[in-house]
Amino acid sequence: MRILLLVHAFNSLSQRIHAELRRDGHEVSVEFDISDAVTEEAVALWQPEVIVAPFLKRKVPETVWRQVPTLIVHPGPPGDRGPNALDHAILRGEPTWGVTVLQAVAEYDAGPIWAYRTFAMRPARKADLYRREVTEAAVDAVREALARLARGEVPEPAPRGVFRPALTAAQRTIDWASTTTEAILRLANASDGAPGVVAPLLGKRCRLFDLHPEAEAHRAEPGMVIGRRDEALLVATRDGAVWVGQVRQEGGVKLPALVAFPEAAAYPEIPGNGYWEASQPTWQEIAYRETGAVGFLTFRFYNGAMSTPQCQRLLAALRWAFARPTRVLVLAGGTGFWSNGIHLHVIEAAERPADASMANIEAIDDVAEALIRHSGQITVAALEGNAAAGGCFLARACDFVWVRQGVVLNPHYKNMGNLYGSEFWTYLLPKRLGDAGTAQLMAHRLPILGEEAVALGFYDAVLPSDGFAASVRQEAQRLADDAAAVTAFLARKAALRAADEAVRPLAEYRRHELEAMANNFYGFDPAYHVARYHFVHRTPHSWTPLHLARHRQVGYRREGAPNRAQRQSLFMEV
Repeated sequence: MRILLLVHAFNSLSQRIHAELRRDGHEVSVEFDISDAVTEEAVALWQPEVIVAPFLKRKVPETVWRQVPTLIVHPGPPGDRGPNALDHAILRGEPTWGVTVLQAVAEYDAGPIWAYRTFAMRPARKADLYRREVTEAAVDAVREALARLARGEVPEPAPRGVFRPALTAAQRTIDWASTTTEAILRLANASDGAPGVVAPLLGKRCRLFDLHPEAEAHRAEPGMVIGRRDEALLVATRDGAVWVGQVRQEGGVKLPALVAFPEAAAYPEIPGNGYWEASQPTWQEIAYRETGAVGFLTFRFYNGAMSTPQCQRLLAALRWAFARPTRVLVLAGGTGFWSNGIHLHVIEAAERPADASMANIEAIDDVAEALIRHSGQITVAALEGNAAAGGCFLARACDFVWVRQGVVLNPHYKNMGNLYGSEFWTYLLPKRLGDAGTAQLMAHRLPILGEEAVALGFYDAVLPSDGFAASVRQEAQRLADDAAAVTAFLARKAALRAADEAVRPLAEYRRHELEAMANNFYGFDPAYHVARYHFVHRTPHSWTPLHLARHRQVGYRREGAPNRAQRQSLFMEV
């Protein structure tokens, strides 16, 4: 089918549906919902058979939904209506929730239903539920809706249901003195990603994100900062304490708590459990555990962003894990994201963003180089969550990359102000894809699925979405059990690395990439700094990028498409 994706932003759900529909053989173009006139023009240019709207923040124009079947993806079961659907469900403690694909009508979320799916809720942040359960359900429901539409079926009438308005700032506000830790965490989970919970911190009204429980008892006045660990702050509650990982002060950007409040460095450091995974709930970005001859090093960096200090801590943990008596080392990121590369928010807040950018790319290169050079264990990147930019190539620095079915990848840098990129991609990719394949992947600005990455030869294996962690453990153990095969593999790796080093040292690849990145950071073209600013500050879109909007690409003209005067006349008639 010929499909127009109408979106407020090209978020994780929109990217997954875009990639899945293209993989199914549909013709797909994207338009950002900027204004009624822009949407009308996109419809006239692309002439879709159906519009799919996975992420909108306003009504579809009546001139559009009366002309073209428009399918709205609502993150709630049939009968649920209104914004903040998933937020409300978390706050109410719903045991099950769902996704409904309904047809746009004049009233919000009241149109007939084409398909729906339900899923079990788990205690998790809204953003994690959205990227996993909501996305999986939405993909299935959209496929069913399109199939029914193609067969000429009639949608089911929607139940009247309940309309729940958007949560107010007051409903998202924490009173440290009266709110229990459990209630704080529930509200934080319902508000994470955006807009965060509102609370005073160190005398300032802030939005807080990335909150975690602390099991150890601490006695302090509710709302007081007790101490710090890495860039997180431990804050007292009426019946315990919570770790606050991310903070956005009024007028500022979302930052690690200690970066947002550098004066908090005066608070005492609260040591963790070293690298070993804690048995009691506590905030710990990097954790390690062993099962037989397999080590698992997990790094849970918020939204997959890796700041300079985080890269340095990960490198230290890697070197420690390299010395463990294991045959296989698995690197597992968070459930939402494995890694998205350098930390653009921290860079944006730096006094000298160009210097901060260079320091960050050097730090992540150190991690990649350590993985490339290591020949003491087989290294595996296990991507349970999505990855983008430098995170995609950092994973490729491992010997094997296993990706969960349905993971969305953006293995390119160009969308961030035409960055050249680093993480040794100029060394790693040609060995996998050849020169032509490397050039094609690096010029490709669209998201791809993990299955596509494996088909290209970029990654190694897709593991089932259900039970991904168990599959990783099983496959890693299978590798480790054959000690002779591991020894032979590592010997071949060391020999190949030595041969490659003799032809062109890794330092040369790194120097070449960093020289190009220096041009991005310090050169006359400010595109990277402009793109970073818009990304961090979430500025509204003014146009749809041409790599998404196929109907607006130079030279595109569908036979029979009306010209501008005809388009205006058409929508005046509608």
